[in-house]
Amino acid sequence: MTEPWTMMPDLTRATWRKSTRSNGAGGNCVEVADLDVGIGIRDSKAPDTGHLTFTTRVWVTFLAQAKTGRHDR
Repeated sequence: MTEPWTMMPDLTRATWRKSTRSNGAGGNCVEVADLDVGIGIRDSKAPDTGHLTFTTRVWVTFLAQAKTGRHDR
């Protein structure tokens, strides 16, 4: 199994997408892309500053927890 911190994704074919709840007014938005090694996340206001990559399993777990409010402040 590849460790999440050693993944080197191929970004040349990445198709980044924003949430449908993003209104384009410069708010706090992230973009997500399906990558060859998992899921990529980046800041939509600064897309060239880098990205985070997560395994699909970690991303699915995070989404499930977020939907239950586990990460709400």
